[in-house]
Amino acid sequence: MNGEAANGRPRLAVTLGDPAGVGPEIVARVCHDREVRDKTDLLVVGRRLILAAGAMACGLSMPEVEMVEVGPGQNFKPGSPTPVTGRQAGAFVEEAVRLCTSGQVAGMVTAPISKEALRAGGYPDTGHTSLLGRLLGVPKPVMMLAGNRLRVVLATIHCAYREVIGRLNPQGIAQTGLVAARDLQRYLGIKGPRVAVAALNPHAGEGGLFGDEEQTIIAPAIEILRQAGVQASGPHPPDTVFWRAARGEFDLVVCMYHDQGLIPLKLLHFEDAVNVTLGLPIIRTSVDHGTAYDIAGQGRANPASLKAAVLLAAQMAARRANGL
Repeated sequence: MNGEAANGRPRLAVTLGDPAGVGPEIVARVCHDREVRDKTDLLVVGRRLILAAGAMACGLSMPEVEMVEVGPGQNFKPGSPTPVTGRQAGAFVEEAVRLCTSGQVAGMVTAPISKEALRAGGYPDTGHTSLLGRLLGVPKPVMMLAGNRLRVVLATIHCAYREVIGRLNPQGIAQTGLVAARDLQRYLGIKGPRVAVAALNPHAGEGGLFGDEEQTIIAPAIEILRQAGVQASGPHPPDTVFWRAARGEFDLVVCMYHDQGLIPLKLLHFEDAVNVTLGLPIIRTSVDHGTAYDIAGQGRANPASLKAAVLLAAQMAARRANGL
C-alpha cells in the first residue's frame, strides 16, 4: 500500500492531539472543510467520542470520516489536562506513525499536544519532534516552521537559553541546513534553495565585540554547507535577516534557537503557519500553535493552521508519489 486512496487523493492520518485541548474541535472543522475533502482522504486517529465532543462544541455534526480508535477511553474535560490525556495524545501519535511506516497512509498531520501532559502521561519526550525522532530512530529531526512568506528551521529547539551555546556546533548547524535544503527540493520543488544562516549575537557579534560564536561556530558551519553544494550565506544579523527573507531574498533561514525563528514567523503567520518535521522517513506536518486550554470546548479555535498543515502534507505526498 502507498497511502493513496482509490480516488487518487493522498490518504493522511490526522491525530486528535490532547483531548483536553482544542485539537478535537479543529479536527472536526477540518473534516467538514470542502477544500480538504476535495484534495485528501482523512483517517482520524483518536477516539470517536472525543471527535464527537469537538464537533458538538463547534455546532457541527459528527464528521463522516474514517477513524482508527486507539488509546485509553477514559472521560476528559476540555481545558483540564491530566496524565491520561497526555497518554492518549502520545498513543495517537504512535498509531499514526505505525500507519505511515506500514504504508497505509501517505503522511500524518498532528493536532496540538502539551509537553507537560505528555511527560505526565509517561512519555520521556519534550514534544512531537523528539517523540517522532525516537519512534523512527532519527537522532536529530529538523523542525521547520513555514508560511508563504517565511520559512525557518531551528538548530536547537526546546531547551533553556543558558544551554543554547553549549548545544551549538558547526556539524549540527550544517546538518540542520543540509536536511532542510534537501527536503525543500524533495517535497516543495525548490531547486537550489537559498539558505540564510542567522547569527547568534547582536550585529553578528560585531567582529567579536559581542561574542565570537559567529567566527568559531557558525561561519565553519556555513563553509560545510557550501562545500556540500548548498547556497548558504551568513552569518546574518538576526534583526535584518527575517525581513530580507520575507521579501523573497532567501528561501529559508537557519536559526540558532527556538524564539529567534518563532517570533518573526508567528508575527507574519500567526494563524496559518505549519510545523513540518524534516529528516524523517515519513511525511509529518502539524499546527503551529498549542493546545489553547483556555478556550478548549468553546468552539472558538481557528482551524486555519491545521487546514494549512493538511493541504501541505497532501502537496508533499503528491510530489513524492509522482517522483517530482
